[in-house]
Amino acid sequence: MSTPPLTYEALAEHLVRTGLVTDPWLEGAPRFRAEPLLLPRERQAALFRAAEDVASAYHELVLACAASPEVLDDFFGLTPGQKLMWQASQPFWHGFARADVFLTKDGQLAVCELNSDTPTGEVEAVLLNPLVQPAWPGTVDPNTQLGERMCSMVESLAARLLVPAPEQLSVGILYPTEMPEDLGLVRLYRQWFEARGWTVHLGSPFNLTPGPDGRVRLFGEPCDVLLRHYKTDWWGERLPVWDDEEPFEDMVPLAGPLSVVLQACLEGRCVVVNPFGAVLTQNKRTLAFMWERHECFSPRARATIRAHIPYTVRMETLPIEELARDREAWVLKSDYGAEGDEVLVGRFTPQQEWNAALVHAVPGRWVAQRYFAAEETAGGETINHGVYVIAGEAAGLYTRVQQGATDTRALSTPVLVTP
Repeated sequence: MSTPPLTYEALAEHLVRTGLVTDPWLEGAPRFRAEPLLLPRERQAALFRAAEDVASAYHELVLACAASPEVLDDFFGLTPGQKLMWQASQPFWHGFARADVFLTKDGQLAVCELNSDTPTGEVEAVLLNPLVQPAWPGTVDPNTQLGERMCSMVESLAARLLVPAPEQLSVGILYPTEMPEDLGLVRLYRQWFEARGWTVHLGSPFNLTPGPDGRVRLFGEPCDVLLRHYKTDWWGERLPVWDDEEPFEDMVPLAGPLSVVLQACLEGRCVVVNPFGAVLTQNKRTLAFMWERHECFSPRARATIRAHIPYTVRMETLPIEELARDREAWVLKSDYGAEGDEVLVGRFTPQQEWNAALVHAVPGRWVAQRYFAAEETAGGETINHGVYVIAGEAAGLYTRVQQGATDTRALSTPVLVTP
């Protein structure tokens, strides 16, 4: 006798009971989908391969930028604080990332970005599938090893970079404590790490101090590893991306906490995951670098860029008249903007609003990416496959479904792999 599918109310009740999801509703509407996306094994393999290839291309980009430091100024326009983070960490940038992959209407796989800074969605990825899978016998949950792979990566980095390597790790999880949105993710990380027998401390960068032994302390407790769920662009100078925008109240870099952490890292007393080198790879102008500096990449990476990265250029390299005229052909992204925030999809943006964005966008902070038409479901929704990449290898999937561009209204959806 087969298990009946869960209703949304039952799914929501199970999720709340985990203690990791506090509200399965957003403004009265469901945040999740109870019916899973059934993904053929061949499609999963193609998604994983595309994400791994893109991560490999990013690593070539990192090495190219390390060899030509002038690009930090003349191409990326990094601030002094951002350059400090990069220079103190290079070439380390990767621990875990999430590539957002779409199947296009012409059958290609497009990776619109690689979130290599503070990837999210792990809570939904590991909770949803086991709840719905009993009603779908014969399927495989692609996320069963996500936590184990994450911990193994942290352990491996600590063993290689800490001097001396401790027998038992003490991990500090840094996050914006004034923002509750990702508290469930912080709790999940804590569960994973404590299951390994590691000591875990929670706090923000403002709670860091140097210890007498050279180790970083969080609320006075020594930490060997800092899991950084605090964006790199928040550690550095915070500058508006619109010329008519009010300056940030906290626009100065976190010089004190940053110096404490970087000093400990340089002495082998601390490991940061993700490394501060992600300040470069998280910058959307990396996507333009891949196309504008094609000669910096190997033949394999060039093929990956052509196959999976939508054509992207620095916004200031295109005539504003062309961008205004061809609005529906472009997507504008600020250098550190997130989904639904500082991202404008031309065909979904009214012409007047689009023109205003072109006029007020701060030069040197934006890219223009060629719009691609994603494959749609029968209900007119697009599917965003978030492929987690850990230590360069695909490790799981976080799938969201929504009409139009992905933002906070997207439904987190279970995904099960079929033979």
